[in-house]
Amino acid sequence: MFKDLFYIGLGGFLEAKERIEKELKALEEKGKISKEDSKDFLKNLYNKGEEEHSKHCDAKKKFIKELIEEFNIATKDDIKALEEKIEKKFL
Repeated sequence: MFKDLFYIGLGGFLEAKERIEKELKALEEKGKISKEDSKDFLKNLYNKGEEEHSKHCDAKKKFIKELIEEFNIATKDDIKALEEKIEKKFL
């Protein structure tokens, strides 16, 4: 199900991208905007998308850390610390 949602979302974004590019090209051809304005518009969209992606990645990382703490799941660091204690005790 997650995979399906991912593909639907990706398809929607690609469709929107194609439509925006097509519309910008039409506006350029009509002389309503310059090629430079078109490039700047796309660059702004890209930068906003990159910014949002960064925010969502940070939020996901925070959420996962909270889940790990809430469910008392051992992390790699926890396991490594235990291994070191065991090695000190038995070696």
